[in-house]
Amino acid sequence: MAVFTDVASLIPTLGERLGEGADLEQATTRMVEMADAEILAVLRESAKVSRAADQIRVVAAGIIGDRSTRASGHSGLAQSQGHRSSASLVQELTGSTKGEAARDVRVGQGLLEGAGASGAGGTGAEGDSGGAGEADEADADADAGRNGEDAGCDAGKPAPWHEPLRIALQTGALTTAQYDAIRRGLGAPPAPDDALPTAELAAVEAANREAWSQACEQLIAEATERTVEELGAAARMIRDLLDAEGAEARFLARHEKRMFRTYRDADGVLRASMACDDEGGAFLAAMFDAALRPRRGGPRFVDSEEKARAADLADDPRTNDQLAYDLLMDVLRAGVLADAESVFGTRQAGVRLVQVVGAGGAFAPVAHTEDGLLAMPNGAVAQRMCESGVTPVTVDSCGNPLDVGREQRLFTPKQRIALALRDGGCRWKGCDRPASYCEAHHIDEWEADAGRTDIDRGILLCRFHHMNLHHGRWRITRNGRGDFLLHHRDGEQFVLHRRAALSYAWGGIDPPEKRFWPAA
Repeated sequence: MAVFTDVASLIPTLGERLGEGADLEQATTRMVEMADAEILAVLRESAKVSRAADQIRVVAAGIIGDRSTRASGHSGLAQSQGHRSSASLVQELTGSTKGEAARDVRVGQGLLEGAGASGAGGTGAEGDSGGAGEADEADADADAGRNGEDAGCDAGKPAPWHEPLRIALQTGALTTAQYDAIRRGLGAPPAPDDALPTAELAAVEAANREAWSQACEQLIAEATERTVEELGAAARMIRDLLDAEGAEARFLARHEKRMFRTYRDADGVLRASMACDDEGGAFLAAMFDAALRPRRGGPRFVDSEEKARAADLADDPRTNDQLAYDLLMDVLRAGVLADAESVFGTRQAGVRLVQVVGAGGAFAPVAHTEDGLLAMPNGAVAQRMCESGVTPVTVDSCGNPLDVGREQRLFTPKQRIALALRDGGCRWKGCDRPASYCEAHHIDEWEADAGRTDIDRGILLCRFHHMNLHHGRWRITRNGRGDFLLHHRDGEQFVLHRRAALSYAWGGIDPPEKRFWPAA
């Protein structure tokens, strides 16, 4: 993409829309008076200009990072400007948050690695430990995953596995945030056993590099249909599927970091800080969701008593944070004798795990939580199966449950489980609501179209999008078991894709299934 040419071509268009020579206040007044289509065009064009500027900014941040390594000492670029790290300097110059500045440095160094460039202060392989550590511990994990192959594309050396990401960012196929979410989520290919013979060692490295590179290409292709958060979740799911041993190790490492600490502030108020392991965090989220769902836009209630209880909660003068605190105290006081219905309402809190079992009884490398699609190692699944048992659901190779429709108006609890397995949450484009926040929508109207309550004719939508569909002139269609299509009466049409993580979990996608699914 010719950065300056593209930007230059957009500036006259924006100038015409906003008024040549207009200041921000005048442009704002003009935009307020615009029709919907025109204001959307302004946003799209502004985003293109911003994306081009982002590329220049992150490359500059990456060079600053390369010139501000620990090895540079006080002569490093950031240090010479009075900053402890490159991220700190970038934050000051751009006015961004600490996390955004660290991301810019990280992405910029990634671009330099792929291009075979390096700054005067060192290479991106060492990275800016200060900036990364300040933003998030996961940054350090991403930096630690860099190895010798990341040094660049020198003659005779294979391209790094993340080369497709660099090209996609430079061509505008990815934004900076999308690039970072995918690369951090995928981590880096695991290092093979050094004890292997040289030829076999090289073959394993090449196979790993190819698998991670294919994962990059797949996620790049899906970027236009996924939110940044979903791309990150899908990348982490792929990483765990490709590297099952590493998935177990990462799960255990996060488990070891679990902690709960209390301390008193200057006013004597007891405060707490907590870091959850995967399973504990999922359970804690499920507990709060079960109690506070009506306040957070959860599904509507058909049962009159539950509807009244939800209305009481919605009218409660306490804030959500206060309600969450009171709930936690109720649970702690009640302990193992807690009356689940009085504390949580109709649905008791719990974490439902989904384990895919293929032909011949082969288990997928990892399972996932029904809500949130968090990857879980098989050891955790086996433990829960022993404690709680299982509910088998038969599906096809793409995760579509078999028909269990009934001649009744509402979907049964078992059918809702099947929908949750297939959809993973609200299917509306860009929505991240989990399955427990969703309602089952009949794409064939019960009365008008004589619709059946079949799995194939139902889809999960959160309460907002369910109501928006019925009141906003939208409709959903499906041909057999093909894609669900969202139609607007104005002619717009979108494919309602399943959650990306589920596509990989069920294995019915390219790259080849063998990359993501074990042999039977």
